[in-house]
Amino acid sequence: MIRWEWIASNVDQLVEATVDHVVLTAVAVVVGFVLSFGLSVLIYRNRRLAGPITGSAGVLYTIPSLALFAFLVPFTGLSFLSAEIGLVSYTLLILVHNIVAGLDGVPADVREAADGMGYGRARRFLSVELPLALPLIVAGLRVATVTTIGLVMVAAVIGQGGLGQVMVRGFNFRNDTAVYTGAVLIVALAIVADLVLAGVGRLVTPWSRPRSR
Repeated sequence: MIRWEWIASNVDQLVEATVDHVVLTAVAVVVGFVLSFGLSVLIYRNRRLAGPITGSAGVLYTIPSLALFAFLVPFTGLSFLSAEIGLVSYTLLILVHNIVAGLDGVPADVREAADGMGYGRARRFLSVELPLALPLIVAGLRVATVTTIGLVMVAAVIGQGGLGQVMVRGFNFRNDTAVYTGAVLIVALAIVADLVLAGVGRLVTPWSRPRSR
């Protein structure tokens, strides 16, 4: 049974936990995207790197989160860094896959047309290939962000975790209200983040919208 008086008396705690959750997610996704973008460009330029890079990212993705955090703690402690290393590692496979797929999806005749117009390699990449790859890149960001919002909860085992800590304390003290409130807020964060990124994707790729007749 939900105790609304508990929620009212713990609003500050819930807001703080929500902010922590958002910060952990945002840092992980931003760092993961920067790393993934660099790795994807390497793959795009040299296909021989695809196997080692995606294979390594795949191995990291398959490691259970609890085991990964337990491995990191002796080296980086019960810290924000430990949480971020784990969270970033889970974004790489998703983002690399989508960025490479987006770049590969650029039609060959479009590249040839850019070359015919005198575009150099760098200019063609930035002005033609990257913009056309954006829909798939944004789709990857949406998946990675929603996934990370869920995984942040697991970081509660090392003293991080944002709303995950609220849920853990709820389990420990048999406070169903705390557990359900934390879970609902995590789901709400995931929905809001997905909608925001979907909106951003529409703004930066107006040409991909279906045209009304």
